[in-house]
Amino acid sequence: MGNYFHDMLSEAELKQLEYIPTIPQFVQWIEAKYSDRPAISNMEVTYTYSQMCERIARRRKFLYDLNLSKGAKVAIFERNSIDAVEMFLAVMSAGYVAINLPSALQQPQLVGSCMKFDVEALFVRDEFAPMAQAVTSCKVYPSNSMAAETAPVTEVKPEDPCSIFFTGGTTGAPKGVVLPHRALTRGGLNGCFQPGGVIEPQHRYILLLPLSHVFGAVRGMMSVLYTGGLNFMAEDMKATIGKIPQIRPTCLVLVPGLCEILAGLVKMYGVQFLGGQLKTVISGAANVPPRLIKAFGEFGISLFAGYGMTEGANLTSGNADIVNRPTSVGKIYPGQEVKIVDGEIWFRGDNVFLGYYKDPENTKATLTEDGWVKTGDLGRFDEEGFLYIVGRIKNLIILSNGENISPESIEAPFYKDAHVRDCLAKEDNVNGQSVISIEILPNMPYFPGKSFEEVEAYMKDLVAKVNETLPSMARIAKVVVRKEDFKRTGSLKVSRNQ
Repeated sequence: MGNYFHDMLSEAELKQLEYIPTIPQFVQWIEAKYSDRPAISNMEVTYTYSQMCERIARRRKFLYDLNLSKGAKVAIFERNSIDAVEMFLAVMSAGYVAINLPSALQQPQLVGSCMKFDVEALFVRDEFAPMAQAVTSCKVYPSNSMAAETAPVTEVKPEDPCSIFFTGGTTGAPKGVVLPHRALTRGGLNGCFQPGGVIEPQHRYILLLPLSHVFGAVRGMMSVLYTGGLNFMAEDMKATIGKIPQIRPTCLVLVPGLCEILAGLVKMYGVQFLGGQLKTVISGAANVPPRLIKAFGEFGISLFAGYGMTEGANLTSGNADIVNRPTSVGKIYPGQEVKIVDGEIWFRGDNVFLGYYKDPENTKATLTEDGWVKTGDLGRFDEEGFLYIVGRIKNLIILSNGENISPESIEAPFYKDAHVRDCLAKEDNVNGQSVISIEILPNMPYFPGKSFEEVEAYMKDLVAKVNETLPSMARIAKVVVRKEDFKRTGSLKVSRNQ
């Protein structure tokens, strides 16, 4: 299966990429390999790989001088900034465990997170400093802290923990996923495989996805560093999107919600809004509707998707044949194996997490003794080894007659229609009977000059057509056409807790 990905790159590029099993080794590797290349920029200042790694070494010295305990948890409360990236790498290369806290946290959540994860040091952006005054369980420092001198990396093992990420999916309370060094670096390497050159010429990215989300940290940051790319920081997402014409990115890592926004902006301002050099978009963290793949193709841009979860450093499979197989999440990346057990996807390999922080019950329910992660996702392989997601176990609708219905299987036909932006199928009650209902969010640019009543009529007609393709027990009995957006998760997925 590995050849599927290796064949995307030239022999010369393949020889330049290797699996680096720990973050300390990785930081040394990128400094030696890409020293004079520009690495990171906020459009006011740009640092080369050598300069960035020297600044990381000065941050490590600051950390060592704090005399933290071995493997201490260090939290970073920042926006996507140069300070955030450098401190994240400094913490892990110093042998500590880094926790990127979402910048949208409110004060009670900030205080609670520091206590829950036994944080010993909290590094805070200046604008968040007033909020951090309520944190009394650990020491608080500015996120731009660094010493005058440098300090070397700490020797660690691939199995040692290096970071904790939050996960909760579209339902449930967030859990702390503990990733070891081997997982974070394997995820970063897997993200390097895409059609076309990834090292030469140098790619230009924008770090739009938050570092607190594993997709942003792994594919949006680690893979970029692995290939010697230049990453522009998005401290303010809206403002940075407006600067795309000046930044002229060649590749972007986005969630489907951001793809929707960019597609809308292109319709308003023309494809030149994207800067003229964008050739590839990598999208993940949620279902990628086929209409988005088609839309970006019309812009001359390849949109690739895949599958992963926080517990697997986000990158389990990738699909470079998405035009021909728009509903597949692709083939399995190297360094792991996948099997289907009673319809459920299981995987194991270098990318597997160590467990949920201080949560043995959920860890045991998800991670087997021999290292398999039970994903909770329902899937299947086709005859050529392409993986398809068909639903999620916890989302199954159990009707009064005992039938199990996957809401994702009901939603899938709707995502093929460009007039549908998002939808949500769920169990409902009509006249005391348990039925399937669907809420649909129209893609309004496809209804120019139409009244809401006309939009409703279109959607009800679409539901009638989809119902003809569904088994009788899965047919939709109630339709709601929304005027307002769905409640969404941090990765812009539609939350199933509406």
